[in-house]
Amino acid sequence: MYYRLLLMVFCFSHMTYSQESKLKKANKLFLERAYVKAASIYEEAANDKASFINLADCYYYNGLMEMASNTYVKASNYSGSEFSEDTNFRFAHALYGAYKVKMADSIMSMLHSKRINTEHFISALENGVPYVYDVKKIKSGSNPGDFGMNFFGEQVIFASSRENTSKHYTWNDKPYLDLFKGQLTEEASLINVSPLENSVNSSTHESNAALSKDGKTMYFSRTNAKRHEIEDKKIATVKLFKSTFDEGTWSEAEELPFCSDFYSTQHPALDEEHGRLYFSSDMPNGFGSFDIYYVNLTDGGFGKPVNLGEKINTKHREQFPFFSKENILYFSSNGHQGFGGLDIFMSEQNANNWDTPLNLGETLNSVTDDFSFVVDFEHNKGFLSSNRDGADNLYVFTREENTRTFIVEGTVKDKNSKELLPNTMITLFDENNTAIDSVKVSENGRYTFKTKPNTKYKVEGFKPLYIPKNVDFDTDDSGKIELNIELELESYDDAEEIIVEKEDGYVYIELENIYFDLDKWDIKTQAARTLDVLVNLMKKYPRMEVQLGAHTDNRSSVEYNLELSKNRAYSALDYLISKGIASSRLTAIGYGESQLLVDCGDNCTENEHAVNRRCEFIIVK
Repeated sequence: MYYRLLLMVFCFSHMTYSQESKLKKANKLFLERAYVKAASIYEEAANDKASFINLADCYYYNGLMEMASNTYVKASNYSGSEFSEDTNFRFAHALYGAYKVKMADSIMSMLHSKRINTEHFISALENGVPYVYDVKKIKSGSNPGDFGMNFFGEQVIFASSRENTSKHYTWNDKPYLDLFKGQLTEEASLINVSPLENSVNSSTHESNAALSKDGKTMYFSRTNAKRHEIEDKKIATVKLFKSTFDEGTWSEAEELPFCSDFYSTQHPALDEEHGRLYFSSDMPNGFGSFDIYYVNLTDGGFGKPVNLGEKINTKHREQFPFFSKENILYFSSNGHQGFGGLDIFMSEQNANNWDTPLNLGETLNSVTDDFSFVVDFEHNKGFLSSNRDGADNLYVFTREENTRTFIVEGTVKDKNSKELLPNTMITLFDENNTAIDSVKVSENGRYTFKTKPNTKYKVEGFKPLYIPKNVDFDTDDSGKIELNIELELESYDDAEEIIVEKEDGYVYIELENIYFDLDKWDIKTQAARTLDVLVNLMKKYPRMEVQLGAHTDNRSSVEYNLELSKNRAYSALDYLISKGIASSRLTAIGYGESQLLVDCGDNCTENEHAVNRRCEFIIVK
């Protein structure tokens, strides 16, 4: 019994030591980014939250989203600290890649502190994207793992590991990449494929080549042959190289001067019209993981890298820029809202900055990585790369203009109380100030319009007893396919001290009393000064409509007083019209002695008669 117990303790100790040894080795491989080999050990040895997170990350970094999402779920079942923000971000994208959209949306909503609804986002993009894409995988001549195809004169160029069997990349345990050229048939097949010269291809990765218009200069990415320690990890950075074509061959590639052993520069794209070279980099002082930059091309040299700013770049990945002849920047990102993984976006440069990036929609993008977009603007065809079928593959596309509508919606509130204002009339005007649609706001204070793209509009909110509010807007490719315009209307009585809402429910303009001589209705000098205040007020608010009510005291007969008050009311109205106020904005009523403020019968003092003998101004609209 003693020996059996001793044997059990020995076996358990050996198993524990073996397990710890395996995890130690897996962790070392993970830090070295040897994710395939690390995963094979974690699959046997993972036994806690941290090791299952690492295993999920290994799957994630190699595009195995179903396996990654399931493993993140397994890790979440272990007690302990919550997932970090970065882990939750990868978890959400793994869920998108596994078509578990609602769960992914809930995590992304938490990360962004706002509701993310991918289903609604996709629906909105259907109306807002400028093109509809027909995407097809290369039929033949391409291998899984090929990516980054670009125009190369009359040919195409792309990255492939097809002829490199001597050395494998630890990240995915696959051969290193070289640049290949070939011809693309009308049936989307690659033929006559051959590698570029050894002056371009090396013993490490080459990818993402961009060719100048004259075909004599090529920029491309190449991985460093040597690793350098960066934040306690040894990393082989990626650099940009340049080669020139002379006498039928490409020159020995030269490293660009702004590259470094301690950060990566990759994915070159030329904008020769503006003399720029765009690229992505994780150099210091950026906004996140990888940002997009440009350098100005000078005579024989390069300017300093310029970050495109926070409109384009996020704290996550912005990569694979392409600048088209239509002066639009296309790029891939997993930081802007998308469907999962890297999505392809577009942005136009405006006078001061870049427009908000616009996701190009589900006819182009998938729930996994979509990248290396290039387009022939004149013929509306191009290429992209994607791992939507489980591995990087080359795709071709054609595109057609989309019949688009932009949705404009919002709410209407009181500027001061912030309460909703149902029944407000919202009118949509075109750039010629012609009303083209109108809607009365519902009980929830909301309104909605459909508008055309690339058009100028104005929306106006109008409600009786409120100052109308106008907002101008454009429907362009600024990335805003759903425009939310919140209108806040201010009531007249909040805006002006002399305007008061009284207990009877009417809104009065409180002016000095207008005095008329006994049995007279002509406008005296003092009355004119009072009415001038009203003139200025109505000119300030051109939609205001006012009712003038004239009252008499109780001297004379009822019939006489009624006629006298009408004459006085119309006398004031005529004065306002003479000062430029449209008659359509005015009404005049004579009340006679029917609304005495002081009902003093036959014993009224002169002061009491004066109080009753008045002119009141009520805002009716």
